[in-house]
Amino acid sequence: MSTYGSSTNPPTYGTNPKPDGSKQQLTIIAAAIVVALLGVIVVMWISSNNKKTELTEKLETSEQLKAEAEQQYQTALAELEQMRGSNEELNALIEQQKTELTSQKEKIDGLLATKGSLDKARKEIGSMKTQIQQYLAEVNQLREQNQELTTQNMTLNEEKVKLSTDLEMERTNAASLSNEKAMLVSEKEAIETEKAKLSKKVTAASVVKVSEIEVSGLKMKDSGKAVKKSYAKNVDQLKICFNTTVNEVADPGADLYHIRVIDPQGITLAVESLGSGVFISNAGEEIKFTTTKEFDYNQDANTLCTTWSSGQELARGNYQIELYNKGYLAGKSTFKIS
Repeated sequence: MSTYGSSTNPPTYGTNPKPDGSKQQLTIIAAAIVVALLGVIVVMWISSNNKKTELTEKLETSEQLKAEAEQQYQTALAELEQMRGSNEELNALIEQQKTELTSQKEKIDGLLATKGSLDKARKEIGSMKTQIQQYLAEVNQLREQNQELTTQNMTLNEEKVKLSTDLEMERTNAASLSNEKAMLVSEKEAIETEKAKLSKKVTAASVVKVSEIEVSGLKMKDSGKAVKKSYAKNVDQLKICFNTTVNEVADPGADLYHIRVIDPQGITLAVESLGSGVFISNAGEEIKFTTTKEFDYNQDANTLCTTWSSGQELARGNYQIELYNKGYLAGKSTFKIS
């Protein structure tokens, strides 16, 4: 029989039961997990902030590099444009350099668009800066050379103008001298013409005229004696005799007559081997002559004779004979061979 109110383990009222060991272990593990998650979250947050900061810094660096490249590019273009002038070679060089700078600028822009290529972009910007300095140096050198050439051209042009002026003066002087020379030549020619006229008058006045011209046919005998003949078949020589006249104008001394014998056909008898030839008349004409007669003139009348052998039988008919002294006709006559 049991007794109400009594037991081996009486119930306890108003107190918490003591947790067992497994619950306590789970709590610790849960706390550790929470701490670990918080750590991961903190690390991820820090890493995210670092990446964001790095991207921001790269973006800022990229913008700075882009601005630097743009400034260098625009400044270089402006400086190159200021150096442009009227020289085609210089302007062509400037255009070429601008094109090359534009290509390099586009390359830099492409590198800056890729954030991982900032170092390459920096290197290209430095290269562009060096290239700009080199371009400006080349343009300056070419411009200085052009200026030097321009100065030389100006000097040469001044010298050319001076030479042209001097040449024009020389031409003017030469023309003046030429005119004076022409006048002198004209005067000389006039004087010489007048002198020639006077000389011709003097020469004409000094001609020793002839008169009483006689021509006889001769035949040479075997004995060596010549006899007169009148028939053509018997005539092998002509004997020509004439008288000189007095001319006090003619200078005394050796003188000469050109004798011209003209056959019935109007042909001058002439055999070079027998002393024939050509003389110049006072009119400047070439006239054949048959023979000549030299004489010593003493300003008095005299009878002269000469013999000419034809070397062949003469034709029958009427002949003409002309005698020239100093190129002028001194006398003439006719004769007949039967």
